[in-house]
Amino acid sequence: MSIAAYKAARDFLIAHRTDYRAAYNGFRWPEMTHFNWALDWFDGELAQGPLADSPALIITGAGAARYSFRELANRSSRVANGLRALGVTRGDRILLMLGNTAPLWEIMLAAMKLGAVVVPATTLITGPDLAERVARARVRFVITAAEDAAKLDHLPSGIARITVGGTPHGSTDYATLLLAPPDFTPDGPTHVDDPILLYFTSGTTAKPKLVLHSHSTYPVGHLSTAYWLGLQPGDIHLNISSPGWAKHAWSCFFAPWIAGAAIFIANQGRFHAPTLLATLVEHKVTSICAPPTVWRMFIQEDLKSYKVALREVCGAGEPLNPEVIDQVEQAWGLTIRDGYGQTETTLQIANPPGLNVKPGSMGVPMPGYTIRLLDADDTEATEGAVCLPLDHRPAGLMRGYQLDDGTIEPVTGTVYRTGDVASRDADGYITYVGRADDVFKAADYRISPFELESILIEHEAVVEAAVVPAPDAMRLAVPKAYITLGHNHLPDAATALSIFQHCRTHLAPYKRIRRIEFSELPKTISGKIRRVELRTAENARTDRAPSEFREEDFPELKG
Repeated sequence: MSIAAYKAARDFLIAHRTDYRAAYNGFRWPEMTHFNWALDWFDGELAQGPLADSPALIITGAGAARYSFRELANRSSRVANGLRALGVTRGDRILLMLGNTAPLWEIMLAAMKLGAVVVPATTLITGPDLAERVARARVRFVITAAEDAAKLDHLPSGIARITVGGTPHGSTDYATLLLAPPDFTPDGPTHVDDPILLYFTSGTTAKPKLVLHSHSTYPVGHLSTAYWLGLQPGDIHLNISSPGWAKHAWSCFFAPWIAGAAIFIANQGRFHAPTLLATLVEHKVTSICAPPTVWRMFIQEDLKSYKVALREVCGAGEPLNPEVIDQVEQAWGLTIRDGYGQTETTLQIANPPGLNVKPGSMGVPMPGYTIRLLDADDTEATEGAVCLPLDHRPAGLMRGYQLDDGTIEPVTGTVYRTGDVASRDADGYITYVGRADDVFKAADYRISPFELESILIEHEAVVEAAVVPAPDAMRLAVPKAYITLGHNHLPDAATALSIFQHCRTHLAPYKRIRRIEFSELPKTISGKIRRVELRTAENARTDRAPSEFREEDFPELKG
């Protein structure tokens, strides 16, 4: 049976959570034809087994809630019956635009039970953006909070609207869905290739694509993610991510519940590192995954004073600088383990529990993934484009991109290209170099922005940095750093000189930062730095930026 194969694969990875070689060599993706993760795994195993009455979802702060696996199975079945009564059928697209509140998890499970397709969206999008997404994704139902209902005025009249917290604009109140009976009967079996999620990419350089995942690619594919996180049954896992983006499904939905861990959410009106750290201590959170921005904020605090119960600490979203890893290790005795993947895939490369972490490396291929690095001639290389061979197609690779006409553009050819560049050392560790379009040449030397940013972040004044090429008459381009400063550091010449001197100590001459500008970094709505915006600004600039400092400004740096 499908569920037996799935459970065996999951149990194998948990049993070998600290033995990477055995896990990688012995793991095989479970072979299944029919599988519904919400019905077969969540309801059938978690909500009926020994963990049934253990916490599945814990929310603190705004929208505080606490539900067991059994309770969520019951509530999501009620919601599924309520949605069915409103006309939701298999294959229908439901745009879900909610914050971190309990209905988000109930609806995700309910939609899976129905065979409907969830289109996650951030609450930060505007009404016109919402209308465009509804049209492009061919959405029939939209669910949002009552306070965001005004955005629904931009939608065509034929779109059904459900709101949490009231009935503005004649919408259906979500609370009525929970009045439906708790016994749910599916309308038929779910094929593993049936669609389950449709994600808009963050759109850093172009119009966002629509990434289509199936009942296999994420529910099965995230076995690799659960392995990386090192989760075990009964853990309490906090992932800091906003709903609407794939990382939220990765570590706020699939991976913890694959392991039988509780999902922990700490809602804050505005991010405040000391409050969140105190929350970790109070609730005895055992595992955390956070983006580099959060870790950089954490190390601004006195971490040693927070007596956390953490066992696993992970980072994802963008590569994590070694300096941050070192400071956390000194404070807590725990090593942050980086992970790499995409909206289009699950976790591909990471530092799993039990394996030595090499500073700067994002780790090794995850169980079930084969990673090839290809040069410009598509030849295997020690540094090259990160690719997944399709003759060893991982379960976690998307079905394809959904086009605006509703057709699916499948992944074809011999490899899937991630668009990233990396290098591999003699031990098989893979180190991120950069996006293919972020790597640049200066004086004919190839420059990796991430390598230079890792050095910059080691300076005590620097919280975040982004390096881009700046046009230069002599060298064609020189590395320029846009820098966000930490507490009590001024954006003045003295700070710039200190950073330049730091770079001269730690970088070869051809890699040195030649220009610095202090500013907030532009980011996508999902939190990734928009280097493309900085590059464009540099290329369009006709004169020196008013807040820019250059090496030649400082006589101390000559020679």
